[in-house]
Amino acid sequence: MTSSNRQHSSGWFADWFNHPLYLRLYSHRDETEAKRCVDTILGIVRPPLDHPSSYRIMDIACGAGRHALEFARKGFSVTANDLSPYLLQCARVQAGEEHLPLTCTQQDMRAVSDENAFDLVVQLFSSFGYFDSPDDDRLVVRNVFRALAKGGWYVLDLINPAPLKKNLRPHSRKTIDNLSVDEHRRIHGDRVIKDITITSPEETLEFSESVRLFPPQGIAALLEEEGFRNISMIGDYAGSPFNPETSPRMLVFCSRPS
Repeated sequence: MTSSNRQHSSGWFADWFNHPLYLRLYSHRDETEAKRCVDTILGIVRPPLDHPSSYRIMDIACGAGRHALEFARKGFSVTANDLSPYLLQCARVQAGEEHLPLTCTQQDMRAVSDENAFDLVVQLFSSFGYFDSPDDDRLVVRNVFRALAKGGWYVLDLINPAPLKKNLRPHSRKTIDNLSVDEHRRIHGDRVIKDITITSPEETLEFSESVRLFPPQGIAALLEEEGFRNISMIGDYAGSPFNPETSPRMLVFCSRPS
């Protein structure tokens, strides 16, 4: 890990996303969902398909690589980036098993320094808004803008806050194999927080997730202030029109001016 990454890496996400239990809890986020999301993105962005390997894509917070691998299966030139060495290794192993070319980089998204390197940057599955300071979120947007080639696209997948607040489930329990999972959720200020207790026959572990919520007009303003244009939104991974009161997701599309 670079010194810049060490400087930025403190936070709930650094430990939780690097723990093997993370993938067990989110195993329902499967390849079918990832393929639907990728197909929807490509249908809107419309990259040239005659030579896909010349089209450069970065998944800036790739996790275990569900979306990055799907882009790679379609022949694009893909960089899978994440802070977690464990999740990146999962992506590398899967790419190797499928003989897919996949470049993996381990960088904090606040430390990404590429310039004019990508035609599309995606940030999916609520991987934005982790940091305590809004200035750090702005820094991520600024880094993406710099990393994109002129005319390049940024796709940002966020929770739609209005229906979340209406339908938030404060507490739930579930069993995954030999794990008992207890989850408490709450809204605090502009953040949604989930406290997770995982009990196995050997031990009990506790983790927390905390993600900033962005109203549609707020995220649009942030993107526009950092130079993005052509800002639009859809409401789910199937490409349904965005409804601020009912859509489960807020997939934001915007581009760096040519």
